[in-house]
Amino acid sequence: MHRITTAAALSSLLITLGSAPIALADPVPPPPAPGAAEVAAIPVAATNDAAAAPLAAPLDTGVVASEAPGIAKTSDGRTITVAAKDETQLPVAPLTTSLAARDWLVGGTFTGNTGSVGGGTLEVGYQIGCGVEMDKFKLNGSAGVALGNAAINVTGFLAPGLFTIPIQGQFEVEPRPGTITNVVVDKKTFKGTSTRVTLRDIHIKVDNCVGASSLRSYVILTSSSGDNDDIVAYYGVAKVF
Repeated sequence: MHRITTAAALSSLLITLGSAPIALADPVPPPPAPGAAEVAAIPVAATNDAAAAPLAAPLDTGVVASEAPGIAKTSDGRTITVAAKDETQLPVAPLTTSLAARDWLVGGTFTGNTGSVGGGTLEVGYQIGCGVEMDKFKLNGSAGVALGNAAINVTGFLAPGLFTIPIQGQFEVEPRPGTITNVVVDKKTFKGTSTRVTLRDIHIKVDNCVGASSLRSYVILTSSSGDNDDIVAYYGVAKVF
């Protein structure tokens, strides 16, 4: 009986141990999936390819701001005014493809008013400034003519077999200080008290300029009354290229 009781107790103990769950062997449950609000709150990394890519340079449309109008008082009490708006100066590649050439497409609307007395002229143009000009070239050395394998043919004329022009020395370019060039686009004569000149895509070009260049518009209004002239000028914003 003692042996039977002991075996029964051991069997009961084994059954109890076999049915008990082992905590260390249980798998770790996955974290719950985030909701819509939690997904929206997750920050996005700022170092992606789109953010790291450099920004493209803005396209040059040629738009130039205009200066304040030119205003003058005449001796007879009138006010004459010259103004500009909608100005553009767009640099373009010169047709000559020369590195010493500058070319622009310009435009704008330029107006003049002479007050109570009519008649006069409105001159519209551009001033081009060039930092350094190069228009003098000279050869330091010598040049000659050489004939090789010369012979007299049956007609009696000299028939050179080889004709060369040897040049010795070097070309020298003499730069000189830049100048300001005035380019007149239009000179309008009018009889009323107001006038207007509008430009669209007009080519302005200068050669022999290797330094920095600048461009600005100018307008000169001349009010004529009898034997008198009253003049006022407008100068636009200088744009450096």
